[in-house]
Amino acid sequence: MTKRKFSFGPATLVTAAFIGPGTVTVATKAGASFGFVLLWALVFSVLATMILQEMTARLGVVGRKGLGESIREQFTNPLARGVAVILVISAIVIGNAAYEGGNIAGATLGIDAVFGEWFLAGSLNGWALLIGIIAFTLLWTGSYKLIERFLIAIVLLMSVSFLLTFIITKPDFSELFSGLFIPTLPDGATLTVIALIGTTVVPYNLFLHASSAKKKWHDENDLPEARRDLLISIPLGGLITMAIISTAASAFFAKQIEINSAADMALSLEPLFGASAKYLMALGLFSAGITSAITAPLASAYALAGLMQLGNDMRSIKFRAVWISILITGVILASIGFKPISIIWFAQIANGILLPIVAIFLLWTMNQSFLGKHKNSLLQNILGGLVVLVTLMLSARSLMSAFGLLN
Repeated sequence: MTKRKFSFGPATLVTAAFIGPGTVTVATKAGASFGFVLLWALVFSVLATMILQEMTARLGVVGRKGLGESIREQFTNPLARGVAVILVISAIVIGNAAYEGGNIAGATLGIDAVFGEWFLAGSLNGWALLIGIIAFTLLWTGSYKLIERFLIAIVLLMSVSFLLTFIITKPDFSELFSGLFIPTLPDGATLTVIALIGTTVVPYNLFLHASSAKKKWHDENDLPEARRDLLISIPLGGLITMAIISTAASAFFAKQIEINSAADMALSLEPLFGASAKYLMALGLFSAGITSAITAPLASAYALAGLMQLGNDMRSIKFRAVWISILITGVILASIGFKPISIIWFAQIANGILLPIVAIFLLWTMNQSFLGKHKNSLLQNILGGLVVLVTLMLSARSLMSAFGLLN
Protein backbone atom coordinates (compact mmCIF):
# COMPACT_ATOMS: atom_id res chain seq x y z
CA MET A 1 0.00 0.00 0.00
CA THR A 2 1.41 3.42 -0.99
CA LYS A 3 1.81 5.82 1.92
CA ARG A 4 -0.07 9.04 1.28
CA LYS A 5 1.77 12.32 1.49
CA PHE A 6 0.48 14.54 4.30
CA SER A 7 -1.54 17.60 3.39
CA PHE A 8 -3.42 20.06 5.57
CA GLY A 9 -7.15 19.41 5.62
CA PRO A 10 -10.35 20.05 7.62
CA ALA A 11 -8.53 20.32 10.97
CA THR A 12 -6.88 23.46 9.59
CA LEU A 13 -10.38 24.93 9.25
CA VAL A 14 -10.82 24.21 12.95
CA THR A 15 -7.60 26.10 13.68
CA ALA A 16 -8.71 28.92 11.37
CA ALA A 17 -11.95 29.12 13.34
CA PHE A 18 -10.60 29.10 16.88
CA ILE A 19 -7.66 31.42 16.17
CA GLY A 20 -10.00 34.32 15.66
CA PRO A 21 -10.02 37.83 17.10
CA GLY A 22 -11.54 36.34 20.25
CA THR A 23 -8.53 34.13 20.83
CA VAL A 24 -6.13 36.96 20.04
CA THR A 25 -7.96 39.35 22.37
CA VAL A 26 -8.34 36.88 25.25
CA ALA A 27 -4.72 35.69 24.89
CA THR A 28 -3.50 39.28 24.84
CA LYS A 29 -5.41 40.15 28.02
CA ALA A 30 -4.29 36.90 29.69
CA GLY A 31 -0.62 37.60 29.00
CA ALA A 32 -0.75 41.31 29.85
CA SER A 33 -2.72 40.75 33.08
CA PHE A 34 -1.30 37.47 34.39
CA GLY A 35 1.98 36.88 32.57
CA PHE A 36 2.80 33.29 31.66
CA VAL A 37 0.94 31.60 34.54
CA LEU A 38 -2.24 30.72 32.60
CA LEU A 39 -0.47 28.80 29.81
CA TRP A 40 -1.52 25.54 31.50
CA ALA A 41 -5.14 26.41 30.64
CA LEU A 42 -4.09 26.61 27.00
CA VAL A 43 -2.50 23.14 27.22
CA PHE A 44 -5.77 21.75 28.58
CA SER A 45 -7.72 23.57 25.87
CA VAL A 46 -5.61 22.10 23.06
CA LEU A 47 -5.83 18.56 24.47
CA ALA A 48 -9.59 18.91 24.97
CA THR A 49 -9.98 20.20 21.41
CA MET A 50 -8.03 17.25 20.02
CA ILE A 51 -10.10 14.74 22.01
CA LEU A 52 -13.43 16.14 20.82
CA GLN A 53 -12.36 16.95 17.24
CA GLU A 54 -11.01 13.42 16.77
CA MET A 55 -14.53 12.19 17.49
CA THR A 56 -16.05 14.57 14.94
CA ALA A 57 -13.48 13.52 12.32
CA ARG A 58 -14.41 9.88 12.94
CA LEU A 59 -18.08 10.74 12.69
CA GLY A 60 -17.61 12.40 9.30
CA VAL A 61 -15.11 9.96 7.78
CA VAL A 62 -16.54 6.65 9.05
CA GLY A 63 -20.15 7.50 9.91
CA ARG A 64 -20.59 9.71 6.78
CA LYS A 65 -22.66 12.11 8.85
CA GLY A 66 -22.44 15.66 10.10
CA LEU A 67 -23.03 16.23 13.81
CA GLY A 68 -26.31 18.03 13.19
CA GLU A 69 -27.89 15.19 11.23
CA SER A 70 -26.56 12.64 13.74
CA ILE A 71 -28.24 14.46 16.60
CA ARG A 72 -31.50 14.64 14.66
CA GLU A 73 -31.40 10.92 13.87
CA GLN A 74 -30.50 9.80 17.40
CA PHE A 75 -33.43 11.60 19.06
CA THR A 76 -36.48 9.72 17.81
CA ASN A 77 -38.88 11.12 20.41
CA PRO A 78 -40.40 14.33 18.94
CA LEU A 79 -40.17 16.24 22.24
CA ALA A 80 -36.56 15.19 22.87
CA ARG A 81 -35.65 16.00 19.28
CA GLY A 82 -37.31 19.41 19.54
CA VAL A 83 -35.40 20.25 22.73
CA ALA A 84 -32.12 19.09 21.14
CA VAL A 85 -32.73 21.19 18.03
CA ILE A 86 -33.58 24.29 20.08
CA LEU A 87 -30.48 23.89 22.26
CA VAL A 88 -28.14 23.41 19.32
CA ILE A 89 -29.65 26.25 17.31
CA SER A 90 -29.33 28.50 20.36
CA ALA A 91 -25.71 27.50 20.90
CA ILE A 92 -24.55 27.49 17.29
CA VAL A 93 -26.72 29.62 15.04
CA ILE A 94 -27.82 32.39 17.41
CA GLY A 95 -24.48 32.31 19.23
CA ASN A 96 -22.56 32.55 15.97
CA ALA A 97 -24.49 35.63 14.91
CA ALA A 98 -23.04 37.51 17.88
CA TYR A 99 -19.73 35.71 17.47
CA GLU A 100 -19.53 36.85 13.84
CA GLY A 101 -19.82 40.44 15.01
CA GLY A 102 -16.74 39.84 17.13
CA ASN A 103 -14.89 38.19 14.24
CA ILE A 104 -15.45 41.09 11.87
CA ALA A 105 -14.97 43.76 14.53
CA GLY A 106 -11.73 42.10 15.60
CA ALA A 107 -10.40 42.01 12.05
CA THR A 108 -11.06 45.74 11.76
CA LEU A 109 -8.82 46.28 14.80
CA GLY A 110 -5.89 44.87 12.86
CA ILE A 111 -6.53 47.18 9.91
CA ASP A 112 -7.15 50.17 12.21
CA ALA A 113 -3.76 49.66 13.85
CA VAL A 114 -2.04 50.24 10.49
CA PHE A 115 -4.35 52.39 8.35
CA GLY A 116 -6.62 54.04 10.90
CA GLU A 117 -10.41 53.99 11.08
CA TRP A 118 -12.56 54.23 7.94
CA PHE A 119 -16.22 55.17 8.14
CA LEU A 120 -18.79 55.46 5.36
CA ALA A 121 -21.89 57.67 5.56
CA GLY A 122 -20.84 58.88 8.97
CA SER A 123 -21.17 55.73 11.09
CA LEU A 124 -20.84 52.64 8.87
CA ASN A 125 -17.49 50.94 9.39
CA GLY A 126 -15.91 50.63 5.94
CA TRP A 127 -13.41 47.97 7.00
CA ALA A 128 -16.21 45.79 8.41
CA LEU A 129 -18.09 46.07 5.12
CA LEU A 130 -14.97 45.16 3.13
CA ILE A 131 -14.29 42.09 5.29
CA GLY A 132 -17.92 41.05 4.88
CA ILE A 133 -17.63 41.34 1.09
CA ILE A 134 -14.48 39.18 1.03
CA ALA A 135 -16.14 36.49 3.18
CA PHE A 136 -19.33 36.64 1.09
CA THR A 137 -17.45 36.24 -2.19
CA LEU A 138 -15.51 33.20 -1.01
CA LEU A 139 -18.51 31.45 0.56
CA TRP A 140 -20.72 32.19 -2.46
CA THR A 141 -18.41 30.14 -4.70
CA GLY A 142 -19.69 27.04 -2.88
CA SER A 143 -16.32 25.37 -3.45
CA TYR A 144 -15.09 23.49 -0.39
CA LYS A 145 -11.63 23.03 -1.92
CA LEU A 146 -11.23 26.73 -2.65
CA ILE A 147 -12.36 27.71 0.86
CA GLU A 148 -10.03 25.12 2.42
CA ARG A 149 -7.02 26.30 0.40
CA PHE A 150 -7.69 29.96 1.17
CA LEU A 151 -7.98 29.29 4.89
CA ILE A 152 -4.84 27.12 4.97
CA ALA A 153 -2.88 29.93 3.32
CA ILE A 154 -4.17 32.53 5.78
CA VAL A 155 -3.52 30.26 8.78
CA LEU A 156 0.09 29.80 7.66
CA LEU A 157 0.45 33.58 7.17
CA MET A 158 -1.04 34.14 10.61
CA SER A 159 1.34 31.60 12.15
CA VAL A 160 4.38 33.37 10.71
CA SER A 161 3.09 36.78 11.87
CA PHE A 162 2.47 35.81 15.49
CA LEU A 163 5.55 33.59 15.85
CA LEU A 164 7.86 36.30 14.50
CA THR A 165 6.30 38.78 16.95
CA PHE A 166 6.92 36.25 19.72
CA ILE A 167 10.61 35.97 18.74
CA ILE A 168 11.04 39.76 18.59
CA THR A 169 9.83 40.18 22.20
CA LYS A 170 12.40 37.65 23.57
CA PRO A 171 10.28 35.82 26.18
CA ASP A 172 11.64 34.32 29.41
CA PHE A 173 11.56 30.59 28.59
CA SER A 174 11.89 29.46 32.22
CA GLU A 175 8.71 31.35 33.11
CA LEU A 176 7.07 30.14 29.92
CA PHE A 177 7.65 26.45 30.70
CA SER A 178 6.65 26.97 34.32
CA GLY A 179 3.33 28.42 33.16
CA LEU A 180 2.80 25.53 30.74
CA PHE A 181 3.28 22.71 33.25
CA ILE A 182 2.48 24.13 36.72
CA PRO A 183 -1.23 25.04 37.05
CA THR A 184 -1.76 28.30 38.95
CA LEU A 185 -4.96 30.32 39.33
CA PRO A 186 -4.26 33.90 40.48
CA ASP A 187 -7.00 36.02 42.05
CA GLY A 188 -9.36 37.36 39.39
CA ALA A 189 -8.20 34.90 36.72
CA THR A 190 -11.20 32.52 36.69
CA LEU A 191 -13.11 34.20 33.88
CA THR A 192 -9.92 34.54 31.86
CA VAL A 193 -9.33 30.79 32.15
CA ILE A 194 -12.93 30.13 31.08
CA ALA A 195 -12.47 32.51 28.15
CA LEU A 196 -9.23 30.78 27.07
CA ILE A 197 -11.01 27.42 27.07
CA GLY A 198 -14.15 28.84 25.44
CA THR A 199 -12.17 30.45 22.63
CA THR A 200 -10.20 27.27 21.87
CA VAL A 201 -12.72 24.45 22.35
CA VAL A 202 -15.33 26.10 20.13
CA PRO A 203 -18.76 24.38 19.92
CA TYR A 204 -19.39 25.22 16.27
CA ASN A 205 -16.09 23.60 15.28
CA LEU A 206 -17.57 20.22 16.20
CA PHE A 207 -20.16 20.71 13.44
CA LEU A 208 -17.69 22.24 11.00
CA HIS A 209 -15.12 19.44 11.36
CA ALA A 210 -17.58 16.55 11.00
CA SER A 211 -19.14 17.98 7.84
CA SER A 212 -15.85 19.05 6.23
CA ALA A 213 -14.21 15.68 7.02
CA LYS A 214 -17.16 13.99 5.34
CA LYS A 215 -16.54 16.10 2.22
CA LYS A 216 -12.76 15.64 2.24
CA TRP A 217 -12.55 11.89 2.86
CA HIS A 218 -14.62 8.90 1.82
CA ASP A 219 -14.29 5.84 4.10
CA GLU A 220 -12.56 4.35 7.16
CA ASN A 221 -9.32 3.85 5.20
CA ASP A 222 -8.92 7.65 5.27
CA LEU A 223 -9.13 7.80 9.07
CA PRO A 224 -5.32 7.72 9.64
CA GLU A 225 -4.91 10.70 7.32
CA ALA A 226 -7.69 12.56 9.14
CA ARG A 227 -5.93 11.93 12.45
CA ARG A 228 -2.56 13.13 11.12
CA ASP A 229 -4.25 16.30 9.95
CA LEU A 230 -5.66 16.73 13.47
CA LEU A 231 -2.35 16.03 15.25
CA ILE A 232 -0.57 18.74 13.27
CA SER A 233 -3.19 21.45 12.77
CA ILE A 234 -4.65 21.72 16.29
CA PRO A 235 -1.26 21.94 18.09
CA LEU A 236 -0.27 24.59 15.51
CA GLY A 237 -3.23 26.64 16.71
CA GLY A 238 -2.13 26.13 20.30
CA LEU A 239 1.37 27.29 19.38
CA ILE A 240 -0.04 30.49 17.86
CA THR A 241 -2.07 31.22 21.01
CA MET A 242 0.96 30.53 23.19
CA ALA A 243 2.97 32.99 21.10
CA ILE A 244 0.31 35.69 21.62
CA ILE A 245 0.11 35.14 25.40
CA SER A 246 3.89 35.12 25.65
CA THR A 247 4.27 38.27 23.57
CA ALA A 248 1.85 40.15 25.82
CA ALA A 249 3.48 38.73 28.95
CA SER A 250 6.99 39.65 27.83
CA ALA A 251 6.09 43.16 26.76
CA PHE A 252 3.45 44.32 29.24
CA PHE A 253 3.04 42.13 32.35
CA ALA A 254 3.86 43.97 35.62
CA LYS A 255 4.43 47.19 33.66
CA GLN A 256 2.28 50.30 33.83
CA ILE A 257 0.86 49.89 30.33
CA GLU A 258 -2.88 49.25 29.95
CA ILE A 259 -3.69 46.70 27.26
CA ASN A 260 -7.36 46.02 26.51
CA SER A 261 -7.07 44.55 23.02
CA ALA A 262 -4.71 43.07 20.47
CA ALA A 263 -4.87 46.38 18.62
CA ASP A 264 -3.60 48.12 21.76
CA MET A 265 -0.79 45.59 21.86
CA ALA A 266 0.05 46.12 18.19
CA LEU A 267 0.36 49.88 18.73
CA SER A 268 2.19 49.56 22.06
CA LEU A 269 4.77 47.15 20.65
CA GLU A 270 6.10 49.75 18.19
CA PRO A 271 7.97 52.00 20.69
CA LEU A 272 9.30 48.93 22.51
CA PHE A 273 10.33 46.68 19.63
CA GLY A 274 10.01 48.73 16.43
CA ALA A 275 7.49 49.14 13.61
CA SER A 276 7.91 45.55 12.40
CA ALA A 277 6.38 44.20 15.62
CA LYS A 278 3.33 46.44 15.18
CA TYR A 279 2.79 45.45 11.56
CA LEU A 280 3.24 41.73 12.26
CA MET A 281 0.76 41.84 15.14
CA ALA A 282 -1.76 43.81 13.07
CA LEU A 283 -1.40 41.39 10.14
CA GLY A 284 -1.94 38.45 12.47
CA LEU A 285 -5.05 40.02 13.96
CA PHE A 286 -6.53 40.77 10.54
CA SER A 287 -5.77 37.20 9.39
CA ALA A 288 -7.45 35.82 12.51
CA GLY A 289 -10.53 37.92 11.82
CA ILE A 290 -10.96 37.02 8.17
CA THR A 291 -10.58 33.27 8.78
CA SER A 292 -13.16 33.24 11.56
CA ALA A 293 -15.49 35.51 9.60
CA ILE A 294 -15.61 32.73 6.98
CA THR A 295 -15.74 29.65 9.21
CA ALA A 296 -18.45 30.83 11.65
CA PRO A 297 -21.18 31.29 8.97
CA LEU A 298 -20.08 28.07 7.24
CA ALA A 299 -20.30 26.07 10.48
CA SER A 300 -23.74 27.54 11.24
CA ALA A 301 -24.97 26.49 7.80
CA TYR A 302 -23.63 22.95 8.28
CA ALA A 303 -25.24 22.67 11.73
CA LEU A 304 -28.67 23.95 10.70
CA ALA A 305 -28.64 22.01 7.41
CA GLY A 306 -28.04 18.77 9.32
CA LEU A 307 -30.61 19.47 12.01
CA MET A 308 -33.36 20.63 9.66
CA GLN A 309 -32.65 18.27 6.73
CA LEU A 310 -31.74 21.11 4.40
CA GLY A 311 -28.99 19.14 2.65
CA ASN A 312 -25.27 19.95 2.54
CA ASP A 313 -25.06 21.36 -0.99
CA MET A 314 -23.04 24.54 -0.42
CA ARG A 315 -24.63 26.13 -3.50
CA SER A 316 -28.26 25.53 -2.48
CA ILE A 317 -30.45 28.52 -1.65
CA LYS A 318 -31.29 27.20 1.85
CA PHE A 319 -27.64 26.56 2.74
CA ARG A 320 -26.62 29.99 1.47
CA ALA A 321 -29.49 31.68 3.31
CA VAL A 322 -28.12 30.50 6.66
CA TRP A 323 -24.56 31.74 6.23
CA ILE A 324 -25.71 34.97 4.55
CA SER A 325 -27.93 35.81 7.55
CA ILE A 326 -25.04 35.14 9.96
CA LEU A 327 -22.63 37.21 7.88
CA ILE A 328 -24.99 40.17 7.51
CA THR A 329 -25.72 40.13 11.25
CA GLY A 330 -21.99 40.18 11.94
CA VAL A 331 -21.36 43.12 9.62
CA ILE A 332 -24.21 45.09 11.23
CA LEU A 333 -23.01 44.35 14.79
CA ALA A 334 -19.49 45.37 13.86
CA SER A 335 -20.66 48.61 12.24
CA ILE A 336 -23.22 50.20 14.58
CA GLY A 337 -21.04 51.40 17.41
CA PHE A 338 -20.62 48.40 19.73
CA LYS A 339 -17.14 48.20 21.22
CA PRO A 340 -15.35 45.31 19.47
CA ILE A 341 -13.84 44.12 22.76
CA SER A 342 -17.28 43.88 24.38
CA ILE A 343 -18.66 41.80 21.51
CA ILE A 344 -15.65 39.47 21.43
CA TRP A 345 -15.39 38.97 25.18
CA PHE A 346 -19.11 38.17 25.50
CA ALA A 347 -18.85 35.64 22.67
CA GLN A 348 -15.96 33.81 24.35
CA ILE A 349 -17.75 33.53 27.71
CA ALA A 350 -20.92 32.33 25.93
CA ASN A 351 -18.91 29.65 24.13
CA GLY A 352 -17.50 28.39 27.42
CA ILE A 353 -21.02 28.05 28.84
CA LEU A 354 -22.57 26.41 25.75
CA LEU A 355 -19.74 23.96 25.05
CA PRO A 356 -20.83 21.21 27.51
CA ILE A 357 -24.25 20.96 25.85
CA VAL A 358 -22.77 20.27 22.42
CA ALA A 359 -20.02 18.01 23.81
CA ILE A 360 -22.62 15.83 25.55
CA PHE A 361 -24.50 15.47 22.26
CA LEU A 362 -21.25 14.42 20.58
CA LEU A 363 -20.41 11.80 23.24
CA TRP A 364 -23.90 10.36 22.91
CA THR A 365 -23.61 10.14 19.13
CA MET A 366 -20.16 8.53 19.19
CA ASN A 367 -21.50 5.57 21.16
CA GLN A 368 -24.15 4.59 18.62
CA SER A 369 -24.07 1.36 16.66
CA PHE A 370 -23.90 2.91 13.18
CA LEU A 371 -20.17 3.56 13.76
CA GLY A 372 -19.48 -0.16 14.17
CA LYS A 373 -15.96 -0.89 15.44
CA HIS A 374 -15.15 2.83 15.26
CA LYS A 375 -17.55 3.92 17.98
CA ASN A 376 -15.97 5.31 21.14
CA SER A 377 -13.76 3.02 23.21
CA LEU A 378 -13.84 3.07 27.01
CA LEU A 379 -10.74 5.29 27.06
CA GLN A 380 -12.25 7.73 24.56
CA ASN A 381 -15.43 7.94 26.64
CA ILE A 382 -13.42 8.56 29.81
CA LEU A 383 -11.37 11.32 28.17
CA GLY A 384 -14.46 12.87 26.60
CA GLY A 385 -16.30 12.65 29.91
CA LEU A 386 -13.45 14.40 31.72
CA VAL A 387 -13.53 17.22 29.16
CA VAL A 388 -17.28 17.60 29.67
CA LEU A 389 -16.93 17.58 33.48
CA VAL A 390 -14.24 20.25 33.46
CA THR A 391 -16.19 22.46 31.07
CA LEU A 392 -19.33 22.02 33.19
CA MET A 393 -17.47 23.10 36.34
CA LEU A 394 -15.94 26.09 34.58
CA SER A 395 -19.32 27.07 33.15
CA ALA A 396 -20.91 26.87 36.60
CA ARG A 397 -18.19 29.12 38.02
CA SER A 398 -18.73 31.55 35.15
CA LEU A 399 -22.47 31.81 35.89
CA MET A 400 -21.86 32.14 39.64
CA SER A 401 -19.35 34.92 39.01
CA ALA A 402 -21.76 36.69 36.67
CA PHE A 403 -24.44 36.68 39.38
CA GLY A 404 -22.03 37.86 42.06
CA LEU A 405 -21.90 34.54 43.94
CA LEU A 406 -18.12 34.29 43.50
CA ASN A 407 -15.52 37.00 43.84
